[in-house]
Formats: sequence, structure tokens, C-alpha cells
Amino acid sequence: MTKALMVSPGERESFDFGGLGVCWKVDGNQTGGRFSVVHHPIAPHALAAPLHYHHNEDELSYVLTGRLGALLGEEVVTADAGTWIFKPRRQWHTFWNAGDTPCEIIEVISPAGFEGYFREVAVAWGDAAKFAQINDKYALEMRFESVPDLCRRFGLTFPAL
Repeated sequence: MTKALMVSPGERESFDFGGLGVCWKVDGNQTGGRFSVVHHPIAPHALAAPLHYHHNEDELSYVLTGRLGALLGEEVVTADAGTWIFKPRRQWHTFWNAGDTPCEIIEVISPAGFEGYFREVAVAWGDAAKFAQINDKYALEMRFESVPDLCRRFGLTFPAL
């Protein structure tokens, strides 16, 4: 049985991927593997990730501050603070900060386990070959070739690996 949990601000580890931050809030081992929670601060006009496809996880994003843009399949949506966006598994998608001020989201990932992806990528940051291995491990497909078009289409920036 899982015990009650309280997470205070600033209490957990974090990493900055150059426009997309991740702060681990609730790990799967704390929820019996049912879900995990991460906090993503996103810099103004930053693309969070290339177009990607989760085989195993659903993501539910809650916009805390700013404005979040997302491409969900063929649909483009924009969400202001207080809005939820559901990104189901097996759907190509990406997301970005669609505003001039920082955007922060809370992301609930179900089932848990994918929070480990961010930890592994943080350790391997800058190593493209290792990054591809991590994507395979987590059954995540990523279309890196989508980045230039996404940046042009939505006026975004994206860091080099």
C-alpha cells in the first residue's frame, strides 16, 4: 500500500534541458506505479521536444502559468493557465511555450516509469547516440527532423543536443 505523500516547493531534484526544465515531483515508486508527476518550466517561445510518440504512456498537462501550445496529431491547441491538455499514448504530438513569458506545467504521466526517461537523458545530455538508446528503452519515437519546421511554423527555438 502506498503511503500519503506531500511534496514541498524546491524539495525535489531538477534539470534544465536548455529551454525545457524538469523537476521530479512524484515518482512511480511512490504511487505503486500508477502514475508519476513532473513539473516543466518552459522558456518563452521554446519548443519542449521534437514531434514524438509514446507507445506506453498517457500524459495530462496542467498549465500553471503562461501559455502552452501543443500539436496533437493534426490539431494545434493553445492553453492558458488553468487549462488541462490530454496527450494520449500512440498519438504524435509536441508542445511549446506559446508566449513571451515563462510557461510552467504540471505533467501527470500514466503509468509511471517515464519519469526515469528524463533522469537518463539528463545524465546523457549531449550524447546523441546514448539519447537514441534511451528513446528505444522507453518505447519513445522521436522525429528530430520535425524541429526546423516546428520552429519556423510556430516561431520557436530549440537547443542543440
